[in-house]
Amino acid sequence: MIICDTHCDTLYMRALQPGHTPCVTMDNMKKGGVSLQTCTLFAGSQGVSGHPYEKAMAEYAAFKLLEKTEGWRRVDSPLEAREGEVQILLSIEGGEIFEGSLQRVQEFYDLGVRMAALTWNNENEIAYPAKGGSREGIKPRGWELLSLMARLGIAADTSHLNEAGFWDLIDRHSQPPMASHSCAMSLCPHFRNLTDEQIRAMVRRGGWIGVNFYPAFLRPDGKAAVRDIVDHIDHMCQLGAAKHVGFGSDFDGIECTPVDCQSPADIPAILSELRRRGYDEEAVADIAGGNFLSYYRRLGYK
Repeated sequence: MIICDTHCDTLYMRALQPGHTPCVTMDNMKKGGVSLQTCTLFAGSQGVSGHPYEKAMAEYAAFKLLEKTEGWRRVDSPLEAREGEVQILLSIEGGEIFEGSLQRVQEFYDLGVRMAALTWNNENEIAYPAKGGSREGIKPRGWELLSLMARLGIAADTSHLNEAGFWDLIDRHSQPPMASHSCAMSLCPHFRNLTDEQIRAMVRRGGWIGVNFYPAFLRPDGKAAVRDIVDHIDHMCQLGAAKHVGFGSDFDGIECTPVDCQSPADIPAILSELRRRGYDEEAVADIAGGNFLSYYRRLGYK
């Protein structure tokens, strides 16, 4: 079975938080059977004023060191994922890393980036974040960058994006968008989560959603377990997303985890809970990673 996780902040932790110990390690990924781990290059919390490009390059350097010293391997396409092998896909979190430049988009594509969250919690040249409450959509320069992203094959990631921007992507972007690490608002009313209407729209457009493992996004009381992760997955499946949902853990980017899912080594517990609830092996395999690979096939990957 191919297992994919579409978001972790391990490279930021390794490059810029040296006092912290990451939970996403080669050993834990192997224990959990992870085939493809998406590692993001995070812009940092200060937005356009916080030197996001330099931070991203420091994180990329941390990845190159992991390649050299710990055997991490990057793929150019998610479809290169193989059962029994751990491979890495790169993403961006915070489109300010692009500095509004088409050349930067090309540069990061050439480095292996295959998805980009247009915002974190800050406004940038592309769009507005969900946190700010803005009702403005994608900016003109944002559309120019998105056009190039689509031509290259960089998925537009709506996690952290405001609702107006989300609907702009649903209605106007040439490629189906995705949400790398988001949960269901109807189960936990947090501004970072997706409404049922948004989830259904993702399904209609052929998009994809990775359920976040952050307890504050899973339960209003912030006390979460594997069963809560599966509650969100199951809720999205009930809305028609059985072929459009998977895992977006946010490991190493969250200050706490579900009590029984603290690292990639614990992902098999999610699969067991899905089986306990009656999901058959085909459905479990889809959620584990098959749906994510199908999404990239819809983007034109072969």
